[in-house]
Amino acid sequence: MPRSPEQIQFEIDAARESLAATLDELSYRGNPKRLTAQGKAAALAFLQTPPGMALVGAVGLAVAVVVGRKIKHRNDPPPVLVPRRRR
Repeated sequence: MPRSPEQIQFEIDAARESLAATLDELSYRGNPKRLTAQGKAAALAFLQTPPGMALVGAVGLAVAVVVGRKIKHRNDPPPVLVPRRRR
């Protein structure tokens, strides 16, 4: 059964609206500012939990140890490289 021009136009308009809605959704989902804000909020929420606080403490301790070792050994002479004998 053939379709009338009005039916064809209605189907084209419906498809256009559906495509526009899909493109708007993809644009919203892929927005870099929104993704950045969402990641920042998730990171802050994790860091306020006990495992997050433990992670921050461990990283802080590791940085303090590395900096302390660098300060302690900053005036040490460089190691002397001794050539190895071949066997």
